[in-house]
Amino acid sequence: MTTSARPAEPDPYAWLEEVDSPAALEWVGTRSSASESRLRDVPGHAQRHAAIREALEAPDRIPLVSQAGEHLYGFWTDAEHPRGVWRRTTWDSYRAEETEWEVLVDVDALARDENVPWVWQGAALLRPTYDRALVHLSRGGADAGTTRELDLTTGRWVAAPEGFVKGEAKGRLTWRDRDHVYLVTADDPTGATRSGYPRTARLWRRGTPVAEAQAIHTIEETDLGLFVEHDQHTGRTVLRRAITFWTEETLVLTDDGLRPLPLPPSAEASVHDTRVAVRLRDPWTAPGPDGGDTSWPAGSLLVTSLDDLLAGRARWTSVFVPDERSALVDLTWTASHLVTTALVDVRHTVQVHSPAPDGAWRTDDLTDRLDVGLRTVSVSAVDRHDSDDLWLVTTGFLEPMALSVAHLGGGVTLEPLRSAPPRFDASGLEVTQHWATSQDGTRVPYWQVGPADLPLDSTTPTVLHGYGGFEHALTPAYDPIVGRAWLAAGHVHVVAGIRGGGEFGPRWHQAALGPERHRAYEDFVAVARDLVARGVTSVPRLGCTGRSNGGLLVGNMLTGYPEDFGAVVCQVPLLDMQRYHLLLAGASWMAEYGDPDDPEQWEWLRTYSPYHRFDPARPTPPVYLATSTRDDRVHPGHARKMAALLEEHGCDVTYWENTEGGHGGASTADQWASWHALAWSFLHERLAG
Repeated sequence: MTTSARPAEPDPYAWLEEVDSPAALEWVGTRSSASESRLRDVPGHAQRHAAIREALEAPDRIPLVSQAGEHLYGFWTDAEHPRGVWRRTTWDSYRAEETEWEVLVDVDALARDENVPWVWQGAALLRPTYDRALVHLSRGGADAGTTRELDLTTGRWVAAPEGFVKGEAKGRLTWRDRDHVYLVTADDPTGATRSGYPRTARLWRRGTPVAEAQAIHTIEETDLGLFVEHDQHTGRTVLRRAITFWTEETLVLTDDGLRPLPLPPSAEASVHDTRVAVRLRDPWTAPGPDGGDTSWPAGSLLVTSLDDLLAGRARWTSVFVPDERSALVDLTWTASHLVTTALVDVRHTVQVHSPAPDGAWRTDDLTDRLDVGLRTVSVSAVDRHDSDDLWLVTTGFLEPMALSVAHLGGGVTLEPLRSAPPRFDASGLEVTQHWATSQDGTRVPYWQVGPADLPLDSTTPTVLHGYGGFEHALTPAYDPIVGRAWLAAGHVHVVAGIRGGGEFGPRWHQAALGPERHRAYEDFVAVARDLVARGVTSVPRLGCTGRSNGGLLVGNMLTGYPEDFGAVVCQVPLLDMQRYHLLLAGASWMAEYGDPDDPEQWEWLRTYSPYHRFDPARPTPPVYLATSTRDDRVHPGHARKMAALLEEHGCDVTYWENTEGGHGGASTADQWASWHALAWSFLHERLAG
């Protein structure tokens, strides 16, 4: 809660927050051109760019799909379709050696016809007929987008007033039935929330003006946003009122109107058919299976009957309770089961939870049967209402992605479908897990990928990557870009599981919230120092990389621990923590960082605001700053202003800004190749030159 207004500190570079002003764009263009020109001359740059683009456009990548009715739908990009095509096929064809695809939307053709750099944001099918789709597109990869209705029988757009069309803004259309959609848009007469997201949900009937759409619910302007889910199978509508990033209210639309689920604000609910699962972010005491009060720790997953919950007689059963070594990652429903993935010492496990006739739940661990090993596992339902089959995607640092279907029944059978070939030579490389000790004694896990016969003489160029925020865990994943651009040269890549992330669940995340944010930075530098102490590398050979919240992380390495790194790559970052909440979606993250307008909170926020923490009297390692002009989530002004500040004091700063791409940074394979190749060329230049 804000106690009083805090006077703003003067900002000589505030003019760079004017995203499209001629002066700002001239500043951006001059620096981006100079940076690109220099980095293109780094030995091996052209080869890196070509190798990255080749991997991104490889025709033998796995075409991931989802089932709707009799077809499998998926989005695909390649050299001929850099913006991509939305297409479908049948199960028989997908299982065949050569799959035949029916193209439904060609985004490249649409972009050419309309002279707009459209980027795919997804599609939602009308069930059970599957003859109409709501197609979501954005201009240049921004979060704000438009939705159009597509007739799949004719391949034509259904124009207004008969068709559903949403203008460009944050928000979506969601099918209720053939003639009704739920509309949530930031471009609503009630306005947007402070964070820039929709605050009103409306029911819109086909053929009527959008101005006549009936308001279902409106939230406070100070809330984060309002989101709608509708299950076309059960006819149930669920509204999610995001109060902050970590608190919410789940409302179910009933015959008696909207009914809030009586749950802790920090809990996350998943409604499926007649059941609801609740993931706890804080400890909670509630009636257990026998009706008596039971206490569960943060990170637990509980289930009960939805009808009982609405009637106030819920009895909860736990299907997952964490310990000090474990954390719930995700959950998915099938027709008969609840399937969870969890981490144990940052290693994936898979469990299937099945309800028994007496109301109890039985848990089977599938980890060994699925041969998970050191790979990351993602599971999702093939059809969560009519099937117990699971899509199973596995990937490891040195193991390319593989796709299977796991058939759950009397036993578990695995049907391999696709395996991606290697994209780089992994012979002689190994993956090892290590632990560093942070300043307060906490053990911090990290993964090291590099030569198995690595000489521990401190000469190996090494890049340390991290994130440390929003309960997001970093786990093993096959990355052909890192492989081709870095590992192939015999270098080392390290991924740190620092506090603020989700490697050990809510407790790991909450340990670095608000005034405790420094714990994440102490963890990260502890890993850096452990790499040096073990002889893997030395400070001049050690770089770090981070994006978004990870950009804030490495920004704090640049300004707080500059003596520990030889180079820093900082992409689409938050850096000005005095004004972040006033820029684009920044206000939505105050539950993670704090409120700069509260003088008490600003006192600790400024301790990890790189834009204010910079000390020209300390040595500053070379830094590469990159962002996107079209990033409407984390404002490009963060990176721009930091680069200008560093330039003012004669620091070694390389700045590059892509003209589209949104928060992702790029929109096409060629843009992605440039995005990655420039950063890796900078690291080769500064760490391996």
